[in-house]
Amino acid sequence: MSTTTTLPVVGMTCGHCVQSVTQELTGLDGVHDVAVELIPDGTSVVTVTSAAPLDHAEVKAALDEAGYELAR
Repeated sequence: MSTTTTLPVVGMTCGHCVQSVTQELTGLDGVHDVAVELIPDGTSVVTVTSAAPLDHAEVKAALDEAGYELAR
């Protein structure tokens, strides 16, 4: 059974941003798929499908590595 997590991410403006976030999140253990609904200069919606629920600290660290952050 897989888990789907929806993340609000701020700071993404282009395809390169999408690529960076996708690459970092795909590197997390158990992640099968990452889909990004880019909303330039707004809060983009990132949907992550994984084998188990994601660790919040790992997600935050991956987004930080990509240069973005979770919306509050």
